[in-house]
Amino acid sequence: MENLRSRLKFGSKAEDVKLRKRRSLLYSKEDGTLLNHGILRVAVFTVVFRLVNCLLVQTSFVPDEYWQSLEVAHRMVFNYGYLTWEWKAGIRGFTYPLFFAFFYKILHLLNYDTVYLLIWLPRVVQALLAAFADVKFFSLLRTLETEDTARWTFFCHLCSWFSWFCCTRTLTNTTETTLTCLALFYFPLPGAKTSSSGKYLSLVALAVVVRPTALIVWFPLLLYHFWQEENKLRLVTRSYIPIGMSAVLISALIDCLFYEKWTLVQFNFIKFNILHGVAGFYGSHPWHWYFTQGFAVVVGPHLPFFLHGCSLAFRKYKILLATVVWIVGVYSLLPHKEFRFIYPVLPFCMIFCGISLARLKAWRRPAAALLAVSNLVLALYTGLVHQRGTLDVMDRLHTLCEPTVDPARPQSDVLFLMPCHSTPYYSHVHCPLKMRILECPPDLGEDGYFEEAAQFYNNPLLWLRTSFPYKSSLPTHLVLFDVLEKEISTFLQGNNFTRTAEIFHSHVAEGRVGGSIFIYERH
Repeated sequence: MENLRSRLKFGSKAEDVKLRKRRSLLYSKEDGTLLNHGILRVAVFTVVFRLVNCLLVQTSFVPDEYWQSLEVAHRMVFNYGYLTWEWKAGIRGFTYPLFFAFFYKILHLLNYDTVYLLIWLPRVVQALLAAFADVKFFSLLRTLETEDTARWTFFCHLCSWFSWFCCTRTLTNTTETTLTCLALFYFPLPGAKTSSSGKYLSLVALAVVVRPTALIVWFPLLLYHFWQEENKLRLVTRSYIPIGMSAVLISALIDCLFYEKWTLVQFNFIKFNILHGVAGFYGSHPWHWYFTQGFAVVVGPHLPFFLHGCSLAFRKYKILLATVVWIVGVYSLLPHKEFRFIYPVLPFCMIFCGISLARLKAWRRPAAALLAVSNLVLALYTGLVHQRGTLDVMDRLHTLCEPTVDPARPQSDVLFLMPCHSTPYYSHVHCPLKMRILECPPDLGEDGYFEEAAQFYNNPLLWLRTSFPYKSSLPTHLVLFDVLEKEISTFLQGNNFTRTAEIFHSHVAEGRVGGSIFIYERH
């Protein structure tokens, strides 16, 4: 009995129990340090990766890349340039161009506003923002999935050819996708440990200010959050309404300052593009275009992995899959369709692709190699070769800004005989060079409406002879695609225009856009 009693004593100091030290990384103090070092390495790699990405994208994509951002910022800071019809109709907000104007102003104050820095600094900034969003995306993946799955998902994300092609461009779609990636980090997904309603809603509000159609992307996710929230009234009154109203008010104040009148661009954007169908003026596609072509091109070689991943993780990430279907479905209802409109679906799709790749086991590395090579070919071709002429021609025209030593030589005067907004403008020459483009505003119901570009292409020779009846009124330089040269050859020869440059643009000529760009100079 005595032996039994001694064994049952709980307070004996002589028998203090010594616990062993826990060596598990899950509980150790070194855990946070190791994770921070891992994230730091990923961050450094991602920044270098996106900067290289930035330098290896030397082609043009769509006119909005310049005309809705850099051209506006250039005019805001340097007081000369050109604004398209959207800025006169009040359907574009100044918040996004103001971001680039801030950097332009700094360069101007430091007297470093060279054309090279004006072109590349905004793109470097976009690359750094993309890298920051990439790191946040990887951090989110580590809370949702195993380390192995998170790494393969991040691999899929980085090797996407369309992300490579778009993420460093000065497009509102690019910033919309970057902000979507950041907001997703704070969104209350099932299993996420980084959720913050205030932070994600602020980022969503900013995305809507930059591009009002971001509301399409986030509408199902906002509904999902509302449905899952226990205190719905608190969410609406303390988050949804205050953050939304603050974003609209700040945006309206900025636009009021630059439009010099009260303008609600979000309302105007929806009214013109959706209610009045003005966007259809720039082309329309059948309703199924995104399902049959657009989505497959944007997702690219990842498509089989996306479909496989959907079958594996449908239940776990059904809200993300529903969001992808919603985005593609809603944009399919609009007549005007472009690849970049559905760019924000990529972060959602990459989660399914990564799950697929992680589950392949024996075939994982060959599949990853095939994925990387196929995306690399597309990324390098579209980034370095396809549609580069419209940027290269601006480099050539920039030389006209240099002072001439011949006082008898007339002031340079450039006419672009190309589809409207084919090239950048003053942001890529940065001097008050006299230039003119063919304008193509849509019919907004104004009296005396005419589309200059349509009139020109209906009868190029007649338009040229009517617009320049005297030789003294002729421009000194003409810029045109090769497909137009034969049609206006008599005008070129009769007015002593000589071809001085031929610049490669694309291997594929399409309609009025040729494979090469010619510069003609009058002698």
